[in-house]
Amino acid sequence: MGLSAVLLAATTRAAEDALDATAADGWDNLPPLVAKTGDWQWWRGPTLNNHAAASGQQPPLKWSESGSVLWRVALPGKGHSTPCIVGKRIFVTSGEPQAQRISLLCLDRDSGSKLWEAEVYHGTLPKIHTDNSYASATPACDGERIFIPYQTEDSLCLAAFNLEGKIVWRSTVGPYKSIQGHSSSPALFKSLVIVPTDGSLGNKLTALHRKTGAVVWRASLTKGAESYASPLVAQVAGRDQAILIGGKKTHSFDPASGKLLWTCDGPAEFCAGTAAFSKDTVFSSGGYPERSLLAIRADGSGDVTHSHLRWQSDAKAGYVPSPLLHDGLLYAVSDTGLLRCYEAESGKIVWEHPLKAPFYSSPVLVGERIYLFDREGSGYVFKTGREFKRLATNTLPDGVFATPVILGSRIYLRTLRDLYCLAEKP
Repeated sequence: MGLSAVLLAATTRAAEDALDATAADGWDNLPPLVAKTGDWQWWRGPTLNNHAAASGQQPPLKWSESGSVLWRVALPGKGHSTPCIVGKRIFVTSGEPQAQRISLLCLDRDSGSKLWEAEVYHGTLPKIHTDNSYASATPACDGERIFIPYQTEDSLCLAAFNLEGKIVWRSTVGPYKSIQGHSSSPALFKSLVIVPTDGSLGNKLTALHRKTGAVVWRASLTKGAESYASPLVAQVAGRDQAILIGGKKTHSFDPASGKLLWTCDGPAEFCAGTAAFSKDTVFSSGGYPERSLLAIRADGSGDVTHSHLRWQSDAKAGYVPSPLLHDGLLYAVSDTGLLRCYEAESGKIVWEHPLKAPFYSSPVLVGERIYLFDREGSGYVFKTGREFKRLATNTLPDGVFATPVILGSRIYLRTLRDLYCLAEKP
């Protein structure tokens, strides 16, 4: 057993013991979370919808291995997590199966040079799908702590590090095993960090205190199912909602208490994507063995399958990539490369285009451009709107499973081996 496993056993708190004590002390006792301008602190970015800031940004339209590469850094092991960027620092995780370890790396944002590396876990790693990695969950940062979920042989754990790479706390979220392996990124809400354990050993959504790792609440998910999707916490239909797809249902919870608000049947038994949302609607996509895309009015309660389902697409919807909503249009790519544009209000297909390549990465919006990368290394740029218009197709020598981050006119892109910073050179 590695040192991290020993520390984990020594510092982990029993969830049930922490539950009542934290709630009684007043769980929401930390300063409000603020998504800082110029940072990408968590999965799907500052506004939780994979929209990069449009004002003042001019990311490159064309690139190659030798062109528009500001810097390139080889990463150890394997990982599909999106970079977490705070100030001048980039935080990225990596899993090394042969060494049986998971690491957190801190890189300089301007040069890509390594500032420090911290060991997240060292011990027995579980069996996972060959397309997955032990570092698929994107870290989340509240400005003081970086939160990293990771899977051990029979549990899902959460570690918090400070910005200098020192461990702050570790907690066992719950027992966890799955067919494919863990990939869900944490969501932040006020003083909480919210993580699902949706596998063969139990189906829960758990909220832990950001400062201590103590469990504040636990909510039950559909029993006997599995999901690899990340929770989304956003204000939809006039109230805060924690949305999670999977287990043949789309769930909505009150993120402050864990109380179930509503459920809707679908889109599938196994899901991996994160929901998109508008002012009053949740767009839920997945999965396996069936596939579908749902538009659900989010102001209901209880089972809203027959009362609030606005529309449902056919079985050509995507499994892993998450949809992107912009200006009344919903853009989605399937794992097999069918790119579609839907009317968000009606579900009508405005246009579709086969890209003829496999996809895991999700689209990112900058102004009127959509950036999208496939598993073989090609990067596509499309114009938003009711007519299909491809602006560019670019190629790198390695595949892309991770979703890019676009900040300050730069594209921070993780391939299967490297982290690229793509930019127009001055």
